[in-house]
Amino acid sequence: MRALVMTAPGGAENSVLAEIDEPVPGPGEVTIDVAHAGLNFVDVMARRGDAGYASWPHRPGLEVSGTVRALGPDVHDLTVGDRVVAVPKGAGMSEIALAAAELTVPVPDGVGLAEAAATPLGLATSLLLLTEAGRFNPGDTVLVHSASGGIGTAIARLVPLLGGGRLIGTVGRPEKIAEAERAGYQLVLARDSDPTEAIRSATGGRGVDLVLDPLGTTALGLDLDLAAPGGRVVLFGNATGAPIDALPPVERLLRGNLTISGFSHRGLVADAPTRVAAAVSRILGFLADGRLTLPVTEVPGLADIPAAHDLLAEGRGTGKYVARIGAAG
Repeated sequence: MRALVMTAPGGAENSVLAEIDEPVPGPGEVTIDVAHAGLNFVDVMARRGDAGYASWPHRPGLEVSGTVRALGPDVHDLTVGDRVVAVPKGAGMSEIALAAAELTVPVPDGVGLAEAAATPLGLATSLLLLTEAGRFNPGDTVLVHSASGGIGTAIARLVPLLGGGRLIGTVGRPEKIAEAERAGYQLVLARDSDPTEAIRSATGGRGVDLVLDPLGTTALGLDLDLAAPGGRVVLFGNATGAPIDALPPVERLLRGNLTISGFSHRGLVADAPTRVAAAVSRILGFLADGRLTLPVTEVPGLADIPAAHDLLAEGRGTGKYVARIGAAG
């Protein structure tokens, strides 16, 4: 079967299509004929060689949709041919993917497989960030960095379903402001000019209740400056690739009744897979009953993924990208 393989740290020049052996499901596992695979910034972090994200050669892909191809022993809740979405055991950008059955969720009728492929990391991560990590309350003011990206646009679609609140976003490039505004942000600012005073003014000096920050610690000082009393800051990645700095003194957190927490989708997949699967199921329910829509940008095939990764790496991507691998459904 064909798969995308990253051969060494670098860029698109080190991403190649290769023929590899078809995986065989073991106990509690399934294989999936992949229809679509989701693209994520974590793919970029892996290919540029960020510590802990890849070993070489690396086969990327952490969310797929398609149909069940084969069942391993002790799998009883799925059948061959089921339309599913899954968090694979890596290597999702392949014609056939291997996944744990507990991280493989049936796709309801009426939900397309292209949309479904965007749920395990994009929408489900956004739901977990808001509800579990961020303890979102209806009416909260939420600040999201990288607001025009896949997670940022997903958060904008979920906040109204969770009771509504005010959405403020930052983006890395001024030309991406309009994209974030179309996604649903009421105020969007570019980070190349300090947004502190504009956000303070927009909140009447109070600040924001929740900050969702994928930028490592590069914006943490800004986050804490803008946090309202009792505010929560959730760090969920290191898109900049910059070294992670030490956290601020406890006295600063105590003084403002502030909370800093970390979120790792990979950690939840390893240690609490049922929570991830439950979030995926909830998102699929929103899509099935029409309360949620998720426009996606479809990449035509495996060979076109490296160019899409370039867009993400250069900060020129917008919204959610999924690659078509096999037959749509």
